[in-house]
Amino acid sequence: MLTQQILNGLISGAIYALFALGFNLIFGVQKVLNLAHGAVFMSGAFIAYYGVIGGLPLGLALLIAMVSCGCVSVLLDRFGFQLLRKYSHADAEFGAMVISIGAGQVLTSLAQKASDTKVLSFPFGTFPVEFFRGLGLRISLLQITIALLVVVLVALLAYFLQRTSFGRQVRAVAINPRASALLGINSRSVFSITFFIAGAMAALAGVMIALSFNSIQFMMGEPYMLKAFVVVVLGGLGNLAGAVVASLLLGVAQAMAAAYLPPGMADILIFATLFVVLIFKPNGLFGGGLAPAGVGRQ
Repeated sequence: MLTQQILNGLISGAIYALFALGFNLIFGVQKVLNLAHGAVFMSGAFIAYYGVIGGLPLGLALLIAMVSCGCVSVLLDRFGFQLLRKYSHADAEFGAMVISIGAGQVLTSLAQKASDTKVLSFPFGTFPVEFFRGLGLRISLLQITIALLVVVLVALLAYFLQRTSFGRQVRAVAINPRASALLGINSRSVFSITFFIAGAMAALAGVMIALSFNSIQFMMGEPYMLKAFVVVVLGGLGNLAGAVVASLLLGVAQAMAAAYLPPGMADILIFATLFVVLIFKPNGLFGGGLAPAGVGRQ
C-alpha cells in the first residue's frame, strides 16, 4: 500500500512538473508571473478533446494542442508582456499580472461557451486502458507514458538550456537582458521561444490530466495554478531543477496525505508547509536564480 501510494504520487508529481516547468521558465527569463498559464493548460485539453471528437488520432490532436497553446502563449507575450518591457520592473510586473489575468479570463470564457459549462470526457478507448502488475505494484500504460514523457522532456529542456547556443542566450537574457542586447542577442526571439515552450508544456500537461481523470472543464486550470505556486516557491523562483524535485515531493505528499490522513488534510498540510518554508527559506528549498538545469538571476 505504501509503495503504491508513493508510485501514484510520483506520477502526479510528474504532471505537476510539466505544468510548473513552463510557469517557472517564464519567471526565470522574464521575472514576471504569467497568471494565464492555467488557462493555457485548460485550452490544451479542450483543443485535444475537440480534435479527437473530430476524428483525429490522439497523437495528432495532442500535437495540434501543443502547437496551438504555444502560439497562444507567444501572442500573449507579443501583444501583452512585450509592450511592458519599456517600463520599470515594478510597473511591468504589476501590468503583466493584470494582462495575464485578463487573457486567462478570455480563454476561460471561450471554453465555458464552447462546452456550455458541461464536464467533457474523451471517448472510451482514446488511450488504451491497460494495467501491469509487478513487485506488488499496479501501474497503467497511461502512467508509464506520462513518466516517460516527463523524463524525456525534462532531459531535452535541460540539454536545450545548458548545451545549445540558444540555451546560452536564454540564460544570458535571464541574468541581464540589457547586457545581452549589447552582445547582439535578440531578446525578443528568446522571450518568444520560451513562451512557446511554456505553452506547449502546459498543453501537454492539460491533456495528460484530462486523460488521467477523463474529465475536462473550463475551470480545470485553477487548482493547478495554486499547485504551481507551491512548486515554484518550494523549488525556488526561476530554478527549474528545483521545480522538478518540488513537483515530485508535492505529488508524493498529496498521495500519502490522501491515503493516511482525514479528508481535506492534504491541502492543509501542503500550504502549511509552504508557509513554514517561506518563513525560514524565502528563496525556496533549493534557492532561486541560476540553477544547473534552469535559468534565473543570481
